[in-house]
Amino acid sequence: MTTPNLLVELFVEELPPKALQKLGDAFATVLGDQLKALGLASASSVVTPFASPRRLAAHVTAVADKAADKAVQQKLMPVTVGLQADGNATPALLKKLQALGADVSNPAAAVAALKRAQDGKAEALFYDSVVPGATLAAGLQKALDEAIAKLPIPKVMSYQLETDCELPGWTSVNFVRPAHGLVALHGSTVVPVKALGLTAGNSTTGHRFEAAVSPVVLADADSYSATLKKDGAVIASFAERKAEIARQLAAAAAKVGNGARPIEDEALLDEVTALVERPNVVICQFEEQFLGVPQECLILTMKANQKYFPLLDAAGKLTNKFLVVSNISPEDTSFVTGGNERVVRPRLADAKFFFDQDRKKTLASRVEGLGKVVYHNKLGTQGERVERVRAIAKAIASQLGDAQLVQDADLAAQLAKTDLVTDMVGEFPELQGIMGGYYALNDGLGETVANAIEDHYKPRFAGDALPRNTAGVVVALADKLETLVGMFGIGNLPTGDRDPFALRRHALGVIRMLVEKDLPLDLSALLAGAVPAFGDKITDATPALADFIYDRLAGSLREQGYSAQEVDAVLALRPQRLALVEKQLAAVRAFAALPESSALAAANKRVGNILKKAEVEGPVDAHVNPNLLQEKAEQDLYAALQRFVPEANAQFDAGDYTASLQTLAVLRAPVDAFFDDVMVNAEQLDLRLNRQGLLKTLHEAMNRVADLSRLAA
Repeated sequence: MTTPNLLVELFVEELPPKALQKLGDAFATVLGDQLKALGLASASSVVTPFASPRRLAAHVTAVADKAADKAVQQKLMPVTVGLQADGNATPALLKKLQALGADVSNPAAAVAALKRAQDGKAEALFYDSVVPGATLAAGLQKALDEAIAKLPIPKVMSYQLETDCELPGWTSVNFVRPAHGLVALHGSTVVPVKALGLTAGNSTTGHRFEAAVSPVVLADADSYSATLKKDGAVIASFAERKAEIARQLAAAAAKVGNGARPIEDEALLDEVTALVERPNVVICQFEEQFLGVPQECLILTMKANQKYFPLLDAAGKLTNKFLVVSNISPEDTSFVTGGNERVVRPRLADAKFFFDQDRKKTLASRVEGLGKVVYHNKLGTQGERVERVRAIAKAIASQLGDAQLVQDADLAAQLAKTDLVTDMVGEFPELQGIMGGYYALNDGLGETVANAIEDHYKPRFAGDALPRNTAGVVVALADKLETLVGMFGIGNLPTGDRDPFALRRHALGVIRMLVEKDLPLDLSALLAGAVPAFGDKITDATPALADFIYDRLAGSLREQGYSAQEVDAVLALRPQRLALVEKQLAAVRAFAALPESSALAAANKRVGNILKKAEVEGPVDAHVNPNLLQEKAEQDLYAALQRFVPEANAQFDAGDYTASLQTLAVLRAPVDAFFDDVMVNAEQLDLRLNRQGLLKTLHEAMNRVADLSRLAA
């Protein structure tokens, strides 16, 4: 006989769209996990979530009417505590057995039923019992209560529920939205559970306007989705509804023709999926005159305010067509189309007005206004910040290019924040930088400066593009360094999952630009060079900031597939040219594959420990007097160093780190012989210092690419 499937649905008022998918998944997951924990569902039971704007539901396969009874063995107490000298039960034992529900009317029989087993050093008494398995009604009630309690509700609301008792009254209920219906079907049988003041039944409510019947009666758990679609005009599955919207969007774009395609935005698609129960995509349009406004403005207002899908042409340019996902499917869609076109027109007109008004003033004329915008109470205004970014940018540009680069970077840094005081960015903060680029072109500043202004926030997120030109890289670096040095300088550091100034993202942005643009800039010099721009507003926290950046770099490298040991070996040397780190890692990986690597890594660790102890008395000089080399093993090691280190150094200086380490691998035999035959800490001072100097020379030669001791097991 097959075990019936279970369906639970909670019918509510419109749920918050941005949280819907997470709520649906959490409801189903917790419900399924609880049923499995209670033994009502098995590990192979499949849990399927459903989530629409007005319902959360879960379908669980193979759910039993009653869980299997469970044999339980409980430790009671040590034998010496539970039994008297004559073997009879003590009062403490009888009291414990009685609390567990055991029959103690015949104490001797009760003791005989117990088991004795060693528990550590003492012998203990154990009681075997059978715990009845949970019934579905009781188990589902517990699972449902747990699923509701653990919902990741963004904000709880309180509402009043009318009581069903004889005396009139109200009960206060706290939930994400008012709940109006509960379904619990085990096969075709209603499970008598309650939640949020509701009693489970076998009927639900369909689409507000298009349901064929109301209420929608469900024959059994397995017919839930099909019945809701047929009688209720609702696609209950979030995933199925999302796929249907994507299909309709593609079909509508194909109908428009000319290579049109809806803008790709997964977050928007998820949000729209959470807003409709029966999607119907219609094609709308706006007047072509609005296409004179930067397309980013039009796209943002359509997406953010109206949840529309703008259509792009084959070249990626915005068209005057857009797609609307409606929640109704009338035979005549003209009123849906017309209504949405009327709604979007004033939005686009506002964007055009802002754009036209902003262009009446140059970016340069707005610089003074930044002095009235507070950046941070300890770091001053945006105007002061701009001057710091300019100073840092000029210093970086001087290292990377000629006078023209310095001029372009300085101008871009001066104007990069001016779009913050424009009407367009005031309405749409997401467009900062982008609008600055458009307005710079309008002012005749040229593409180099305009692109640098637009790109100076890049990379904004993981995987984002880097600035297009060198001036943009310079200003982006300066902007991020100003934020990092400033915030560390006033002690405003990220903690746990809180990072209000996005310092982690800024650090990763600095790393990416230094690495991917192969910039010949030293990290320590960059950080130290930014400090003077702040005057006395901050304390110098560059050592802590450097650690923070290296931590971000280590995490990034591990995500790219390098082992923690490899990363640790390279970053232990605090490499200044981050662009070279991946070459160093490749060299370390190749070295680690050599048969000599483990012995040399262990020897390197031993050398480091010897030198660390020796340097307690003073620094060890990497100098060797050949005349003081008495033992053959130390003479051989010195000769090997004289022969191979110059070659390895030349390869290192040429950037061939792999060859450099492989050249040094031949030192394994003389190093092993040295430690076998030579006493480093000789009693004679000059011999001891000379041998320490020999090891110092070896240590410096071996650890130019990485700290090889970190590779030791």
